[in-house]
Amino acid sequence: MVEFETSAQSNPSGLVSQGGLDPARLLPADPAVRAVAQSLVDAVAELPIISPHGHVPATMLAEDIPFDNPTELFITQDHYLTRLLHADGVDLGDLGVGGAEVDPREAWQLVASRWHLFAGTATGHWMREALSGVFGITDALAPESADSIYDRIDAALTTAEFRPRALFRRFGMDVLATTDDPLDDLAAHRRLQRDGYRVVPTFRPDRFLDPDHPEFTGAVAGLTSSTPATFTGYLAALAQRRQHFIASGAVSTDHGVREPFTCNLSDGEAETLFQRALRGAADAADAHLFRGHMLLQMARMSVEDGLVMTLHPGVHRNHSPATLHRHGPDTGHDIPIPVTFVEGLRPLLERYGLEKDFHLVLFTIDETTYSREIAPLAGFYPSVFIGSPWWFLDAPDAIARFRAAVTETAGFYRGSGFVDDTRAFLSIPARHDTARRADAGYLARLVVEGRLSETDAHTVARDLVDRIPRKAFKL
Repeated sequence: MVEFETSAQSNPSGLVSQGGLDPARLLPADPAVRAVAQSLVDAVAELPIISPHGHVPATMLAEDIPFDNPTELFITQDHYLTRLLHADGVDLGDLGVGGAEVDPREAWQLVASRWHLFAGTATGHWMREALSGVFGITDALAPESADSIYDRIDAALTTAEFRPRALFRRFGMDVLATTDDPLDDLAAHRRLQRDGYRVVPTFRPDRFLDPDHPEFTGAVAGLTSSTPATFTGYLAALAQRRQHFIASGAVSTDHGVREPFTCNLSDGEAETLFQRALRGAADAADAHLFRGHMLLQMARMSVEDGLVMTLHPGVHRNHSPATLHRHGPDTGHDIPIPVTFVEGLRPLLERYGLEKDFHLVLFTIDETTYSREIAPLAGFYPSVFIGSPWWFLDAPDAIARFRAAVTETAGFYRGSGFVDDTRAFLSIPARHDTARRADAGYLARLVVEGRLSETDAHTVARDLVDRIPRKAFKL
């Protein structure tokens, strides 16, 4: 059996050193609450990072590919950062987005010249944390300091200490999940696991389940190349690929659906819709029903094979067709939309909500659903877990609102633990540190208000970082 490295083995300090940053950053201003919060932060600082949902490519770690330059490392892949620059008139191509060729130093200067845009944002905080904690750079990013900061980072990237695997160990990472296509051979994951790194794949079948996806027909053809082109053969092929993921260490599936709608079709109805979709003849109503039926089928498969099922609905993905055409998907123009969970998931939960060992993690970027729908569902169904704040909500104030919205209904132990959901590798420690500090502030307020003992607050703080995500994601 492979022994995976953890922070206890390779980095006893857990998260990276935070350089010259204020040790009380993000903690409540009230002195009494801040003192308790600081003790909670100190208590969890050495715990390893568990990252059960993210988008860092496994090949980067498997091949230990050096980072090319500071722009590629900090800017090009971080759509949190590039989207706000785009809103201010910057061409995404000038930042290298979508593979556009740029002078990396010029792109860096471009960001520095507009760094004021990130005042008060989580993105600005994460960037400062990474510069200080990883590179020891405490100078403010500005046009006059941009070149010297760029040069210091660029020089560091040529050393062994700043290769991806070395940083993985330095960050104290215990588990890192990636997001992967069902047809991926997952060789990079198996190589990493042989080398002692617990980097696990996540089964992301969106393009195989949605007739409206532009790649649906080709994806299904690739999936069913060795099976009959029937709905039964299609289901069998999906189940087989899930087993391939499980054999390569996967613990979960992920579904980036527009809405959490489920329905149960008869075998004949499903076959008819499937064949219609393959011919490109499915209308909007057909596609809606097929997606709903397939979400229910994914739940059935999770009951059978044990993979945790996570839903990330409520997003109009690739909202700008022109940007999608020029730069590709995942380039900053996914926009929140309202959704409803209670009625949409009822067919699924009627069948599988009480199944032993079925885990369904519900994420949202519509804050109104936390207290109205998700917390009540998680407060009853043993299968339902509350996904942590995601995309626009994984920021200090939003995390605090999340805790206030769900805790009185569902407590702390019906959650997923924090997920960083990022492609920006160097921001992972900063994001987890932010979540730990936000949770410490919320717990400290409960202590000072006499609603929770300090001993219990310490237990919860540690469990939020370790025990809770391990349970939700079956780690």
